[in-house]
Amino acid sequence: MSAPDSFEDDLLHAMTRTGEGLRPQGPAELAAGGLERGRRRWRRRSAAAAVSGAAALALVGTGAVYLTDGSPAASRPAPAATGTTPDASSGSGAGSASPTPGSSPATSAAPSGGAGVSGEEVLAAFKALLPQGQISDARGVGTDASGRPGAGVSGAGLVLDDGKGKARIGISFSRIAEDDPGRTDNDCPDRKLVTFDACTATALPDGGRLTVFQGYEYPDRRADTKWWNAKLTGKDGRRIELSEWNSPEEKGKPVSRATPPLTPEQLKAVVTDKSWDRVIAALPEPVAQTPGRRSTPYTKEEILATAAKLLPAGLKQAETGGSEGYANFVVNDGKGKSMVELNVDDWGLHRGEPFGGTETLPDGTQVKVRKVPGNPARWVVDTLHPDGLRVAVGALNSGGPNAAASRTAPALTVEQLKAIATSPEWKLKK
Repeated sequence: MSAPDSFEDDLLHAMTRTGEGLRPQGPAELAAGGLERGRRRWRRRSAAAAVSGAAALALVGTGAVYLTDGSPAASRPAPAATGTTPDASSGSGAGSASPTPGSSPATSAAPSGGAGVSGEEVLAAFKALLPQGQISDARGVGTDASGRPGAGVSGAGLVLDDGKGKARIGISFSRIAEDDPGRTDNDCPDRKLVTFDACTATALPDGGRLTVFQGYEYPDRRADTKWWNAKLTGKDGRRIELSEWNSPEEKGKPVSRATPPLTPEQLKAVVTDKSWDRVIAALPEPVAQTPGRRSTPYTKEEILATAAKLLPAGLKQAETGGSEGYANFVVNDGKGKSMVELNVDDWGLHRGEPFGGTETLPDGTQVKVRKVPGNPARWVVDTLHPDGLRVAVGALNSGGPNAAASRTAPALTVEQLKAIATSPEWKLKK
């Protein structure tokens, strides 16, 4: 296999894996099983991050979920020169001509209609929308990646030095199936779950939604690496994500500048540019995410309402959050904050994966109990009801997974968590 093919395979695989997955948080969270899946929409790592992230696997280098309005004319970054189409590995990208806001750069002006777009073309269009500076480690993945691990995802990644220090930047393009929660789940994250400085969610005139997020690579802030991201979800199913760091690598390198190079307005201008219409049109139709769904998902509001009825006397929900199939809230019994999380989902969607309960109740409910040490510590009761509904309930001895312990133990005992998780109030909704 040629080096470019190997690179694209690695890049596409990482884009797919990362776009669907989440930023690792450590063994404590991984041990929390079902709750981890519930939080992923709040901490989902963007595919754009993976475009840059795959670079560690190949030549580009290498997931807070997690992500303004203004005049594009005023905020558009100075583009690279568009008189020539740079090679996919070109190290230059400076220029001065600025295209009209909303127009396509010369490198991607070919008519749309489903024709394939090469990696070189994707990269050239990306460079044309970036500020002047030295570009290195640049690669693009086109739309013609059928049969590869990341088929259905296109993008580009590079390192830009605009004179203020090197910065990793990546962009990705995909199409979302109509039943994918990502079509509507594009809001700013829950501050209990994600550490960030700023985030704005905007409804666009065409029915799309844009989030612009300014946060950090590591939720515990063990490094000064900043991660800024813009995510556009369109009414037509498009998803365009742009990520940047104030470091030449996503992880493993010291910061090289105070902030990433693109401002929030510039992030918005890039992801909303008409250049990408052709790329989106060339991507294959998305595949339904939940074939064979047997039930109607629980909404955040439904989970919170049921949980409120099952809480021990004297405890009330505060600081509520969540998304489809997942909810969280904070309780305080006078001894400090304790965050409670719930996942409620149809186990049939796990396609035959064994549950592995360590206890079976008389009604057939399978139960697993875990006490995960750490700061904060987490107690989790994970259950599979006889009708196939999985209910996982966890509690922390702090107000959130990124907050230090504020008490010796969670506010709910394991038995109280078990009572909530195994309650007959939870039923698979047809």
